[in-house]
Amino acid sequence: MIPIIRPWLGPEEARAAHDAILSGWIAQGPKVREFEAAFCTATGCAHAVAVSSATTGLHLALHGLGVGPGDEVICPSLSFIATANSIRYCGATPIFADVDPVTQNLSGASIAAVLTKRTKAVLVVHQAGMPCDLADIAAALPGGVAVVEDAACAIGSTYRGAPIGSHSPLVVFSFHPRKLVTCGEGGMVAVRDGALAERLRRLRQHAMTVNDVQRHQSATFLLEQYDELGWNYRMTDIQAAVGLVQLAKLPAMTERRRALAERYTAALAGVGLVLPTDPPWGTTNYQSYCVRIPHATAASRNDILQAMLDKGVMGKRGIMAAHLEPAFAGHPHVPLPHSEAWAADSLVLPLYHEMTASDQDQVVAALQSATRGRI
Repeated sequence: MIPIIRPWLGPEEARAAHDAILSGWIAQGPKVREFEAAFCTATGCAHAVAVSSATTGLHLALHGLGVGPGDEVICPSLSFIATANSIRYCGATPIFADVDPVTQNLSGASIAAVLTKRTKAVLVVHQAGMPCDLADIAAALPGGVAVVEDAACAIGSTYRGAPIGSHSPLVVFSFHPRKLVTCGEGGMVAVRDGALAERLRRLRQHAMTVNDVQRHQSATFLLEQYDELGWNYRMTDIQAAVGLVQLAKLPAMTERRRALAERYTAALAGVGLVLPTDPPWGTTNYQSYCVRIPHATAASRNDILQAMLDKGVMGKRGIMAAHLEPAFAGHPHVPLPHSEAWAADSLVLPLYHEMTASDQDQVVAALQSATRGRI
């Protein structure tokens, strides 16, 4: 069976986890700080705050901006449901905007169509690693509306020649196993403002004013206090130790995935599918290789996925549309034709670092067989 994803993990990560365990410091500690510093170097961000997941990172980022009840936050419906959920965690209202039919990302025009006086922020998503046009989006926003980047899938992608993570005040990444860099779970908030970064570090640890590293390094007794509501959104040192090894592999990961994507594109050029490609403003890390099947419905797309599975190839539906899920039943929204089309007619092909040419050939053959007579 060809899996949809297989993380690139090896003995280096195992040794790092082993060493962290034997160090005696397994909860959030010095390795987390080291991981945060290395992440700043890798992405060009000013500060990095490690958290337990990208979802908790999005919640902290929005909370740090003061998003709360009565506020609206624009986001795509075409995204994993955590994007919209993070807005609801703050008591605010997600306002769904449609996506571009080519990049499956928000655009300045689609955002402008749903702006109101209650808009507090825009949560843009670099879907499947495809970078948004951040300048186009910024030009559509009035003063006072913040941009938060959901870059869960986009580590290693670039915008205007610089890494994703270096452009906006708040950018959130994921280390889930489906992402290029993984710690098993975990996330990172890239933060421009130092004072906000320190506040988010407190909030991830119940808003405790004295963290464990400070306590262990102090020669005098320190008594913490809790100045505001916080959460347990901490990353462990075991995860951070693995993440440090993974982060060092990022350039090789990105290069390899782009080469595999180019091979897919060449092999599928005559099949009749709509294939992904870099936008004019940046490069994608190909966290996913997402194709569209012209004129497909969700049912016929699912039939294709089943036919591929029958031939030993795992596929996955493309990006979900949150407004079509029961959790958002009755949630008001403008028409979202491009989002609904992407949700119905797209699928994700297997792509992972150690994929062989033979693996890819099997995927291509299974897809060609499954789509024969359907396109």
